[in-house]
Amino acid sequence: MHADIHHRLHALTAAELHRAADRSVDLPRTPAPPLRVQIGWRLVELGLRLATPADRRPVTLAA
Repeated sequence: MHADIHHRLHALTAAELHRAADRSVDLPRTPAPPLRVQIGWRLVELGLRLATPADRRPVTLAA
């Protein structure tokens, strides 16, 4: 591939990535749940692990 073609393709790809990055900045971000909620779900997961018999697969919550 000639250097000028390679440079042009690189410039087009870079421009596309910049546009995608600009679009993603405009998306509303979901705030992380409060620490109290995170700790609560960890305790629920721990309780489920303790309640599950040892010969069964451990229970995990979706992260």
